[in-house]
Amino acid sequence: MGCRGMDSWSALLRVVAVTDEHSGGNPPVTLRPDPRHRMPGRGAWLHPTPDCLELAVRRKAFGRALRLQVAVDVGPVARHLGIQHP
Repeated sequence: MGCRGMDSWSALLRVVAVTDEHSGGNPPVTLRPDPRHRMPGRGAWLHPTPDCLELAVRRKAFGRALRLQVAVDVGPVARHLGIQHP
């Protein structure tokens, strides 16, 4: 997704959007890594590399791929990849 490169699904990391339903109003949307490809909902796929994640964030590809109209927190995905993300 970030680098727009093709690869087999087993080589890619699936990412899903999760909302905190206990917070009122507009709940924040957090992206969660789904390495086992089992979480429910629409998923976005990217190579599990810092470069691919950075490109996806810069291009705002998660919003389009997951059909979201709000900003997303990519912190859990960055931590899963072992990188620091502001």
